[in-house]
Amino acid sequence: MSPLAERPSPVSDATADAPDHTEALCPICLKRLPALRERHGDEIWLTRTCPEHGAASTVIWRGTPDFATWRRAKTPSAPPVVMPATGRGCPYDCGLCAAHGQHTCTAVIEVTQRCGLRCPVCYASAGTTPEPDPPLHELTARIAELRGAAGACNVQLSGGEPTEREDLPQIIAAARARHFGLVQLNTNGLRLSGEPGYAERLAEAGLQSVFLQFDGTDEACQKLRGRPLQADKLRALDACARAGLGVVLVPTLVRGVNDNALGEILRVAMARAPVVRGVHIQPMSGFGRFPRQLSEARRITLPEVLTMLVAQSGGMLRAEDFHPPCCEHERCSFSARFALHGGRLVPVAEGACCGPDHGPGAWPNGDSPLSAAEGARRAKSSVAVQWAAAPAPLASPPRDDFERFLAQRGAHNRLSISCMAFQDALTLDLERVRGCCIHTLAPDGRLIPFCLYNLTSLDGATLYRGHCA
Repeated sequence: MSPLAERPSPVSDATADAPDHTEALCPICLKRLPALRERHGDEIWLTRTCPEHGAASTVIWRGTPDFATWRRAKTPSAPPVVMPATGRGCPYDCGLCAAHGQHTCTAVIEVTQRCGLRCPVCYASAGTTPEPDPPLHELTARIAELRGAAGACNVQLSGGEPTEREDLPQIIAAARARHFGLVQLNTNGLRLSGEPGYAERLAEAGLQSVFLQFDGTDEACQKLRGRPLQADKLRALDACARAGLGVVLVPTLVRGVNDNALGEILRVAMARAPVVRGVHIQPMSGFGRFPRQLSEARRITLPEVLTMLVAQSGGMLRAEDFHPPCCEHERCSFSARFALHGGRLVPVAEGACCGPDHGPGAWPNGDSPLSAAEGARRAKSSVAVQWAAAPAPLASPPRDDFERFLAQRGAHNRLSISCMAFQDALTLDLERVRGCCIHTLAPDGRLIPFCLYNLTSLDGATLYRGHCA
């Protein structure tokens, strides 16, 4: 196999950093391989060579903030419940295994593979040849087991399109009965926009938050979802507002399609506050039903999203307003929280799980690392309060100043802005995988990092999806 991407020429020895060793996968056969993170100017490339399929190289970081400075110290610890290892090692022993260094912050539960759309970029390849829906009693049992394994994590009901199920209110009620931190629906919003009273029914069942697919323009929807949908998305926002549901706008960002729409999406979020609680950007990754040739020129890395966001904000946002996460691996995301004042966004650190060294949300002792368990606890509590329209009750009584602050202050005039850079077969770095806190609940009850569960080789083979019955 010829290289999957040609690396640029290395910078001179006087300015180049020494290669950083890690492990990655062959994007063809998914074999675990030694890998290097190599600097080429302001870019970082992940490189490895498969004995069978040859060399592969992928850009994973472009621009500022610099790769070496985007750090958040953490002390890893194994999840409270681990699965027996098979001896194959990471990433083949997920369940989670004892080598995993982070606890579950959000558990994704796929309740159906049915969907009325055929989005070209669907990570789950939903709606093509859907498997039968898991019955309600089976899902209820899985939810109960999840509570025992992961504690009061946040839960996202996903798919497929979950609103295809007529018993979705019962599923929501079963999750709320287990006192998870937040119960959220991942949806395209079409049923919310088109069926009077449906949003109210979900809210009455206990739904707190809607993770709404929101790509910015009709042109973007046409390319990413197969038809113009912006009017439907705005009607879904109206329905959620009437029902008292918090909404997070979730654009899938694709270079040349909607990478110039971040400013407009931000303005919609501000205009629709307080029903809109946040914007969560997801640059497209190559898994599931994805374009086979996701060229390196079209790949958008985490710092590039931040640069675009700041540039399109009309002067409201600064790069220094944003910080690495206190829960997932530091190079997986950025986030910040803002107060809405007179049509402007003012950065706030209070109540953030990893703000500067002041206020109840600050790190103890400045930059001293939190444990994985403590980072996950703070992230879960902060997100649960921020993403619900009304202040969400904590899963248990406040245990410290941080949780007391969240419970008392609420988030009614706050807007969170964040980005999650998922990994695909070309970009997957096992160091990042072991720091993952977003886990898919597989049909057999195992918790598997989201990127691994959806990992798809360039030949279309999956590592976990479809193999966990």
